Amino acid sequence: MTAAPTMQAPSPLLAVRDVSVTFGGIVALNGVSFHMNQGQILGLIGPNGAGKTTLFNCLSRLYQPSSGDILLEGASILNRPPHRIAEIGIGRTFQNVALFSNLSVLDNVRIGAHARTSSDIVSDSLRLPKVRRDEVALNGRVHEILKYLELEDVAHATVSGLPFGTQKRVELARALAAEPKILLLDEPAGGLNHEEVHALGDLIRRIRDDRKVTVLLVEHHMGLVMSIADHVVALNFGKKLAEGTPAAVQSDPDVIKAYLGSKDQ
Repeated sequence: MTAAPTMQAPSPLLAVRDVSVTFGGIVALNGVSFHMNQGQILGLIGPNGAGKTTLFNCLSRLYQPSSGDILLEGASILNRPPHRIAEIGIGRTFQNVALFSNLSVLDNVRIGAHARTSSDIVSDSLRLPKVRRDEVALNGRVHEILKYLELEDVAHATVSGLPFGTQKRVELARALAAEPKILLLDEPAGGLNHEEVHALGDLIRRIRDDRKVTVLLVEHHMGLVMSIADHVVALNFGKKLAEGTPAAVQSDPDVIKAYLGSKDQ
């Protein structure tokens, strides 16, 4: 009898392998490993100083790990400079909104879209047909994203004059304009009220489902993380403390002690 073929698990979209980061004598990350599959929402939790933002800065190539590796679709990203990380499919928002405040919403989102174009200075200068086609496609993508995130009414407004919550949506739009495979969201609920946080959770799930984007979420708002994440990784003092489903991590005694307080509180 012929044996039935074994089913292989799909390769992870992102693999963080034993990553450590040191600054002088300070260990910011200490041998952190986890992986993400296509279509997941993964929540990365921990108090200030746990290493969450340090890990994000490694993923977006602002920091170079002292050891370990980070792979996207099986290939290391550590040989890429920060300005070339968007072209392989990694997009990011920041804890403190990092927009071009004196530009319009439209121009900020166009900048994000340009990260995935293949034009060069010669082609741009000569206005070759390919450049014109790329511009038409880019403009279409930008306006579609503005509509998707309900930013059409403020498309021509200067970013600096917009409410903070709207600025966060603009930054999200800019990240999505680069058509990322994986979206890194750094404290997206910071500064938002209860209703805005609830709407944000719905939006993140919708982006994952509609746009087939995998999401890595760093967030202090435990209610948001536990309500939308498929998988949670908890860090403490640069080390991985726990990993699993939201329910498993939420009930882990070490996590309760380190992050969530006792159940009696």
